[in-house]
Amino acid sequence: MKILFDRKTKPEAYAKIKGDGNHPKITGMVSFFEVYGGTVVSVEVKGLRDDNFHGFHIHAGSTCTGTKDVPFQNADGHYNPNKTGHPDHAGDLPPVLANNGNAWMMFYTTRFYPEDIIGKTVVIHEKRDDFKTQPSGDAGAMIACGEIVEMI
Repeated sequence: MKILFDRKTKPEAYAKIKGDGNHPKITGMVSFFEVYGGTVVSVEVKGLRDDNFHGFHIHAGSTCTGTKDVPFQNADGHYNPNKTGHPDHAGDLPPVLANNGNAWMMFYTTRFYPEDIIGKTVVIHEKRDDFKTQPSGDAGAMIACGEIVEMI
């Protein structure tokens, strides 16, 4: 059996997650591994305040900058290169589930390759994604963000 990746495999891209001013304890890492036909996404986050689901999306913007009122405003809207409705666009990811403030998950997607999202952002939202409200699932404010960069 061929192993697609192991502990020594470096991701093609990653994002360091940091919380906004109201959520300064949120930190984490999202790694993107190219595999046959798609991408394996690994997520590790700590410092979430509640044990609940949180919307988790790739956003089209290139930076996690913004204003005091909207800290990650420049993360822009969801990454949606094919102009599809929610939850079918490429930026829609499975929700993050916090347990004692920590979250870990790994999943496979065929919606993008790491090279497609380098230069974009990954965002954690304050509320769960309802998977129906347009355009972003009514997931609430962006509470944490990371800029996706190429692993060198």
